Amino acid sequence: MPSGRREQVEDGQTVMDAARKVGVEIESLCGGRQSCHKCRVIVEEGHFDKHAISSSSKHLSSPTNNEITLLKKLGTPEQRLSCDAQIHGDLLITIPESSQAKKQIIRKKVTNRDVVIDPVIKQYYVTVRDAQLGVHRGDWGRLQDALETQWDLVDLSIDIHALRKLQAALRTENWSVTAIVWNNREVIDVQPGHKDSMYGLAVDVGSTTVAGYLCDLQSGNILATEALMNPQVSYGEDLMSRISFVINRADGLHLMNTAIIDSINELANRTAKLARIHPRRIHDIVLVGNTTMTHIFLGINPREIGGAPFALANRDAIDIKARDLGLRLNPGAYAHVLPSQAGHVGADNVAVLVAEQPQCLDSIILTVDIGTNAEIVLTSSKWMFSASSPTGPAFEGGQITSGMRAAPGAIERVRIDPKTKLPRFRVIGESCWSDQWQHRDNECADTKPSHLASGICGSGIIEAVAELFLAGILFPDGKFNPDIDCNAMYWDQEKRKGAYILATEDQSFSGNPILITQQDIRNIQLAKAALYAGAKLLMMRAKVEHLDQVILAGAFGSYIDPKHAMVLGLIPDCKIENVHAVGNAAGDGARIALLNRQKRAHAQDIAEQISYIETALDPDFQTEFVSAMHLPHQYDSFHNLGGILENSAVVTKVPRRTRRRRRTANN
Repeated sequence: MPSGRREQVEDGQTVMDAARKVGVEIESLCGGRQSCHKCRVIVEEGHFDKHAISSSSKHLSSPTNNEITLLKKLGTPEQRLSCDAQIHGDLLITIPESSQAKKQIIRKKVTNRDVVIDPVIKQYYVTVRDAQLGVHRGDWGRLQDALETQWDLVDLSIDIHALRKLQAALRTENWSVTAIVWNNREVIDVQPGHKDSMYGLAVDVGSTTVAGYLCDLQSGNILATEALMNPQVSYGEDLMSRISFVINRADGLHLMNTAIIDSINELANRTAKLARIHPRRIHDIVLVGNTTMTHIFLGINPREIGGAPFALANRDAIDIKARDLGLRLNPGAYAHVLPSQAGHVGADNVAVLVAEQPQCLDSIILTVDIGTNAEIVLTSSKWMFSASSPTGPAFEGGQITSGMRAAPGAIERVRIDPKTKLPRFRVIGESCWSDQWQHRDNECADTKPSHLASGICGSGIIEAVAELFLAGILFPDGKFNPDIDCNAMYWDQEKRKGAYILATEDQSFSGNPILITQQDIRNIQLAKAALYAGAKLLMMRAKVEHLDQVILAGAFGSYIDPKHAMVLGLIPDCKIENVHAVGNAAGDGARIALLNRQKRAHAQDIAEQISYIETALDPDFQTEFVSAMHLPHQYDSFHNLGGILENSAVVTKVPRRTRRRRRTANN
């Protein structure tokens, strides 16, 4: 982890060599001489149903005295040096970001938005009457009088941490202080003299990545943006596997809650460092995430949303002291969690609607946030319908033979020549395509690229399957066409299975070809069918047959080519020019709610007004799912792809064995 790669290795092989075998590079400046300490890894302990293994540090060789001394000096005695640790049993290894030679690329940038700046916390500068003999009002009472007289603020309370600072603050600047007030109800901090800076943090807690945006609450400017992998990936890649982990392990909730809270604290520290402030100066935080994520970071057992009737502990927005969650911000700061809708459609989807506001337009718009759990919303100016679909980790490289997350070396773009059937691809970190690597006169490459293909990420596998279909290598049912004869096809006659060679041994980092197998295609079909079926159900409930616009939200959506998404049947038919990617709209919505308190009330209204469709219980879902398994679909027409499909080499004939079955049935 976090790449999600797995492999069988020989007994006694070092963790570093095993990682390299599966195309994962671990930092090593000393060449394995145990001196640079860059190759540290973490051994996850316990049984992991998702991976069907029991992992233990006892499955590694004992650390040498030199390793023990070095790790103690670094303050990480629980970690191991991958260059020294030898494998003697099943292991789940997490490679910290500091040890990753190819850093994970987390694409969660926010976009520019017009926001009215009206944060929930305000600063009020006041001059307070000094204490006098015989007047027993108390310093807090005198501050209350000043806030009422000078700012018309009444019925205020004060946080205990602010109260502890009050007397010293008043006397430091001759009885002049700046009171920081939350929601015109509570003084959460006092600072001596006049202060004119306030800071807040917006956090999007995704199943795979966690992104934080530090904002100036007076100007609205983003001061720093940071993102990191959600460490819960080690306990399960999708939501149901994490819920199962909590159910099956007594310490499951504690482990995952601690992991995500530590990650949010790390984001706060990183963004504060970039902005050159102390995390204690962050006075407000807004968090969004799907329902499983919000339950876990609030420390609530998500067991009940793991099965019907999928009951939430709390659907509405909630304000809670950040310190009560274990967040190390200003001691008086509040954490605001946006409301959820129902089931598995959470605060992150509400945040998308806050940012994009498709419900305010007189058009039929489908908004899709694709991840391990796709959240889908169909809107017009008169109604809103939402649903979730369990797409699983295939779109993020999981359950794919050579799949990996987005990192340098991951294949992210694929094209297949319809005549020769041969591929070319582009990897993250390289500006040129694979067929240009050897052309010295090409403007972007004078030598072979510094890092070869290590695997294929989500956007790459979507394009690969769509291109295989357009080139006639795949039938509409997803099976390889056995009549195709080209150098890129590999056939295992014994198993009667085919595979497509996307990258040759010479193009691969590991020296092994990167294949797309029949099972890989099947997993993509399952994922895309779940997403399409969910969208189709919403269209059926809204009684609409066409879409005016499709919005692809989320970091992953930003890197999906609309044409390939439609060829695959990932989304219903729509004019390709009306399919738009909007980036991390959930993060945008969290930031908007951070900067404008009225948007928090707006988010609550959205959650209450939207109609949620429970796909898991809908009798039509299975029918739509089966039909959506075909490329692009078994029955639905794709008028906007007409030219693309007609001009391609798509094979539409039924496989021979299928024809025989039909003739037998007819006879």
